[in-house]
Amino acid sequence: MTTLSYFRLLGALLTLVWLNTACETVIDAKLDTSPTQLSVDGTITDQPGPQTVRLSLTAPYFDSATTPAAKGATVTVADNTGRTYVFTDPDNDGYYVWQPAQRDTMGRIGRTYKLTIAYQGDTYIASSTMNRVPAIDSLVFREARINPISSTMGYRASFYARDFPGARDYYRVRFFWNGVLQNKPRNIVTVQDAAFRGSADTDGLQFIQPIRQSINPDSLYRMNDSVRVEVQSITPEAFDFLSQLRTQLTNGGLFATPPANLPTNIVNMANGGRAATGFFTASAIRTRSAVVKKENLR
Repeated sequence: MTTLSYFRLLGALLTLVWLNTACETVIDAKLDTSPTQLSVDGTITDQPGPQTVRLSLTAPYFDSATTPAAKGATVTVADNTGRTYVFTDPDNDGYYVWQPAQRDTMGRIGRTYKLTIAYQGDTYIASSTMNRVPAIDSLVFREARINPISSTMGYRASFYARDFPGARDYYRVRFFWNGVLQNKPRNIVTVQDAAFRGSADTDGLQFIQPIRQSINPDSLYRMNDSVRVEVQSITPEAFDFLSQLRTQLTNGGLFATPPANLPTNIVNMANGGRAATGFFTASAIRTRSAVVKKENLR
């Protein structure tokens, strides 16, 4: 290599290094700080045991700390038969709990429940009707590979349930693996009648295969693993909230859309009062559990 060629090559390399470093810019994003809002997370069910409404406060976008609890609120739920349930915050942590007497349950299919929250001079309300939910007929397993070209073997689960004929119904499907709720964004599964929204008319039919098989983790089940499936009835408004929540949580990549506020059914009774976030819903729940054993294989 000649001396001239050497210096040309060296110059080209130095230029490339300069371009790579010159293009790196540290951006300190400064977002406007919005007023703190009350955030509500409450679900009333027809299952025995305590019922809980969590109240917290919103925090800045880049704040990674746990959102602060909304303490000192007065929380009640009343149904359309005239009964009122009082929630208290025994641990002063924002989790307001109604404790039943013996085997008393709050939720009844067909009843409407009104949540009332008095907090820092504001009164917030929300209401939800507990709709019908079908039974889960069976929960079975089959041997499977983790992917077509892998030699790794395990088990996949499927559950079977049938939508009620007649009025349009909305559901949410959840599952627990060895007692742990699987709560990734993709695990937010919402159902309209027996399929996804926008599908063909599935009124009164068996849940379609993608929904039946939505109860599988990223890996495979193993022998003696336990699985519990829940089908919850939800309102059309809760269906929209959960669908948009899933979209926001999975919104990423090159063509991601800007984040947007989720819908809420929490209303401040005062005109022009501070708005709240979150959602309150009433759900009837049907469950089925099974262990991965030979007698449950299909």
